Amino acid sequence: MKAFIVKNYEKKEKLHLKNVPDPTIKENEVLVQIHSAGVNLLDSLIRNGEFKLFLPYKTPFVDGHDMAGIVTKVGTMVSKFKVGDEVYSRVGDFRIGTFAEYIAVSENDLALKPQNSSMEEASSIPLIGLTAWQALVEIAKLKKGQKVFIQAGSGGVGTFAIQLAKHLGAFVATTTSTANIELVKSLGADLVNDYKKENFATILKDYDVVLHSNREAKVLEDSFTILKPSGTLVSLTGPPTAEFAKEAGLGWHFQMLMRLLSMSARGKAKKRNVNFKFLFMRANGNQLSEITKLIEAGIIKPVIDKVFPFEQTNEALAYIETGRAKGKVVVKIKK
Repeated sequence: MKAFIVKNYEKKEKLHLKNVPDPTIKENEVLVQIHSAGVNLLDSLIRNGEFKLFLPYKTPFVDGHDMAGIVTKVGTMVSKFKVGDEVYSRVGDFRIGTFAEYIAVSENDLALKPQNSSMEEASSIPLIGLTAWQALVEIAKLKKGQKVFIQAGSGGVGTFAIQLAKHLGAFVATTTSTANIELVKSLGADLVNDYKKENFATILKDYDVVLHSNREAKVLEDSFTILKPSGTLVSLTGPPTAEFAKEAGLGWHFQMLMRLLSMSARGKAKKRNVNFKFLFMRANGNQLSEITKLIEAGIIKPVIDKVFPFEQTNEALAYIETGRAKGKVVVKIKK
């Protein structure tokens, strides 16, 4: 089969399109013919080696985390899926490889594709959908009537998180540029901050939850100031915590390192009597099935910026890296 592989960890290193052996499946896995793959900044960061400290993929390996396709083979212990099922997944860590024609996926990481979504739309959802779900539902336990600030509202996670937060009954504030204000309003944002014109920290206060996704230290610091006492900041960009390292099954030395890395952020949170949580989302087929229900009910709609042909996967990654994508970018693999 054809696949885009990472030959060596290196920033700006392009993926290489190669012929590689078809995957073989274990008893609890299914083989999926991939029709479309979502493209995420995580794919670039993995390629660059930025996560190899705790996700040490051995090169060469196939990149890509999101996909939608059709089951072509099932393992002997698989009970949830059958050949011919249309499925989608953010495949598990150490099982990645969706920039390819086929992939072996654990049935626990898989869900039936929303019936009202195309393959391209479905492949755009898993990583951002699970990120928003795990941040807002699992960690923050966002409730009706609460206030949530979602940064980068026109990005992949932001477009999904705004819709999910509104479904949960929250008041939603977000940031975006002038050009995307109408987009985020159409998704349900109640208050939109044009980050090029004003600092959100001067206009927002007493928020219950912040979904933080910016890499600038000043933005993290300002984000703490808008939370009410006992509020929760869930960060997608870090710094990672010892709690995260422990949950990820990393050794004590990693836990100590993460404790040091997050010391400043945790100190600022403690000083303000708020909670700081780091989220590195994980694959979860059951949660994805709940997301499927919301999409089929029309509560959440996929937002896609561009669809690239499979051969232009590197161009799709380059576009994601500009930070200008409105919603998601996908590559169409099955013609």
